This record gives sequence, structure tokens and C-alpha cells, in this order.
Amino acid sequence: MRTTFFTRLEERVAASGSLLCVGLDPRGLSPAAARDRCLEIIAATASHVAAFKPNSAFFEAMGPVGMEVLIEVVAAVPEGVAVLLDAKRGDISSSAEAYATAAFDRIGAGAVTVSPYLGADSIEPFLEHDHSGVFVLARTSNPGAAEIQEEELATGEPLYVAVARFISNWSPDRVGLVVGATEPEAMAQIREVVPEHWILAPGVGAQGGSLDETFAAGLRQDGSGILLPVSRAIAEAADPTDAVVELNELIATARARPRSIGLPEAGLAEALFDAGCVRFGDFELKSGVRSPIYLDLRNLAGHPRLLRRVAGRYLPLLDNATRVAGVPLAGLPIATAVSLLSGVPMVYARPEAKNHGTRSAVEGPFDPGDLVVAVDDVATSGISVLDAVGRLRGAGMEVDAAVVLIDRGGGAGAALAEAGIELRSVLSISEVIESLCSSNRISDAEADRVLEFLGA
Repeated sequence: MRTTFFTRLEERVAASGSLLCVGLDPRGLSPAAARDRCLEIIAATASHVAAFKPNSAFFEAMGPVGMEVLIEVVAAVPEGVAVLLDAKRGDISSSAEAYATAAFDRIGAGAVTVSPYLGADSIEPFLEHDHSGVFVLARTSNPGAAEIQEEELATGEPLYVAVARFISNWSPDRVGLVVGATEPEAMAQIREVVPEHWILAPGVGAQGGSLDETFAAGLRQDGSGILLPVSRAIAEAADPTDAVVELNELIATARARPRSIGLPEAGLAEALFDAGCVRFGDFELKSGVRSPIYLDLRNLAGHPRLLRRVAGRYLPLLDNATRVAGVPLAGLPIATAVSLLSGVPMVYARPEAKNHGTRSAVEGPFDPGDLVVAVDDVATSGISVLDAVGRLRGAGMEVDAAVVLIDRGGGAGAALAEAGIELRSVLSISEVIESLCSSNRISDAEADRVLEFLGA
């Protein structure tokens, strides 16, 4: 059984050690000259790169003979090296079916770039070819992209993030995204939404994209997941082999640097630290115990952009909930943001029932039997969640899960499990400490002191 395009890409990156994708853009050449130059570049670079990306437009501009050249060029790529057709297709399903047949069955590409703006039915025909893949345009690198792709939606997030959420419904072994290396902030936001999907990142070099910023913003946790297309720097080089070897060295050096370098929007733990939501020192807790760490996630309400980002991390953990329920008090702003982003209606249990008006214990519309996920900021003992869940269940709702931003590891998971509630967390406290230590926000000694205190 043949593997999918992205599985083959993973294997090729592992075998070659390269994230480089060579663009084949024969501008202004005759068909014969275009053929010869592309074949020269393939022969000179194939053993050093992960993929090739012929741009269909430049071949189409030559007429029928140009399409014949394109087919010949794709066929010349050695087996095992990925081929991505840069065609940016996007049309109704019947047209998409024809485009897919052309790209995969006639031209022989392994993947193709597509536009998402006609919806899922314009993308699915490409995925009906079992072994193919698509890269969906999210935030492109051209100057005019911001006019539409950065448009803020009613949810408060830019359109390109909504595209990433849309794509997250498909498996990473079928679909990737196109995100310009010129937009590291967008890259970081998108990577939060799709932690495992491949990103095609044009724009390094002539367009001004930085390798350091691109990798800091977009590399997956395994240090891979970004494909870097480069065209002119290779095509115009006196020796394409030397150019590719030099680029691979630059890429390997940047890839090995700490992830925080050049990242406009820090990793989530770092962003929480910078916003004062995670503090270190000597704090007296409500219990009277002295603690070297304090989680003040109520501060999120004063950082709307970070609050939106945090809310986005809750969405994959909601499953099929028909309501989200904020746990008073710190969970209320987070649950509100989650509701706005997801479109899932919100309710919340009052700390005590009204003694006037409706005398309700739960605010917000609901129906008995609604499947509810409790939303809170941090889990320590689980007492506040259990109290809220008791009121929600008392009103006739079903609650079998609670989602928090940080699991502090204070026994909440076990306490909630006894009540039939699964605890899901965006981050564990040990992950927060490790991330802050790796990014030099705190010292090794501080990290050790906190982990010892927590028993982690």
C-alpha cells in the first residue's frame, strides 16, 4: 500500500536532513530552454533537498508544449523526492476534480497548493486521490495579502487563523498550510492551532523572511514541519549544487538555535510569564503555605490578545460539547473567550443560587441533557470545579470533562476522576517550568526549587 504525500515527505526529510524545497520557476524562457534548465537544477540538487516545487503558471504560459515540459520535468525528479505543484487551485467540486486529475494523474505531482475560500467541497476532490496531499493557502507572503487574510472576524481572530482551524479538521498526513516566512507572528498563531501539520513557508531571502524567526515561530516540537521553498537563489547561482549545500548549512544552523530567538509572539508559557500570569518569588497561598511560584491567571483579562490565544488552545479539548461552563471566578473570562471563538454557547454556575428573580443556580440558556465541559484557569485540588459541576448536574446537564489552562498537579485529576470527570489541560506545571527554563526566563536553580516544592 502506497503512503501519503506527507508521510513520504517526512521520510525524505529524515533521509536528506534538509527542509529545502527547490522552486522551478522558468520565467521568460523558451520551452526548450526551460526544460534544459529545470533538468539541470534537478540533477544538481536532488540528492540534497527534500522537495521540488514547479510553478505551473510559468509552464502554462508557454502553451501546450509548456505543459509537456512540465510533465517531463516532474518525471525527472528521482523517486523518493517530493514534488509539490504550485498551482493555487480553488474552484467548485466538479472543477476541482478535474484540476486534481490534471495535477496528480497527468502531471504526476504528489501535492498541490489550493485556495480554501470555496470551502471543503473545493478541497476534498484533491484528497480523494489516496496518496496525494494539499497545501492550503492561509497567510501568504505577497504584499496585498493583509487586505483580506488579516481581516478580523466576529470571533476576534484574523481570517488566516480561521483558515488554520478549518484545516485542523483534516489529518496532518493529508493537508498542510502555506504561511509566508515574512509573517512570523501569523506563523506562531497558526502553529498554535495546527501543532502537527506541515507548513510551506515561502519568503525567506529576497522577500525578507528570516530563518531564525520562521523556525522559532513555526517548527514543530520535533524540530521539523516546515518546508522552505527557494527559487531564484538556486536558479541564478553559477553552481546550483553549491548554492543548495550552502542553504542547507544555513538552515541547519538556524534549526538548531533555541526556539525563542526572533519570535515576535513567544511560546505560550513565555507569553504567560511576560504577562505576569506566572510569577516566581515567595508567595503566601490561601492555605498559608509559602510557595516559590504563583499562578495569577486572572491577569489574562487584561491581555485580550493573549486571552484569545489561550482560548484557542482550549478548543481542541472541547470534543462534542454543546455548552461550555465557566467556573467562577477566574474561569469566566476564559470561558467567554472560548465561547466566542468556538461558537459553543456558555453557561455558568453561580457560587450560590439567586434569592430573587428566576432564583436560578445556573446562568445562561440550556436544555436538560446538554453535554457540558467545565472551563477553569488552573487545577490544583479540583474543589472549585467539583462545586460548579455539582450545580450544573443538579440543573440536569451532563458534565464528564473539565478543561484548564494549567494543571498544577495538586491532586485535582484524581479528585475529579472519582466524580466521573476527566481533567484535560493545555499545559502541565512541569511543562511550563521546562519551557521557561529553556527560554532563559528563569534559572535552572529556580526551576529546580519550584519542581521540588511541587513534587514534580
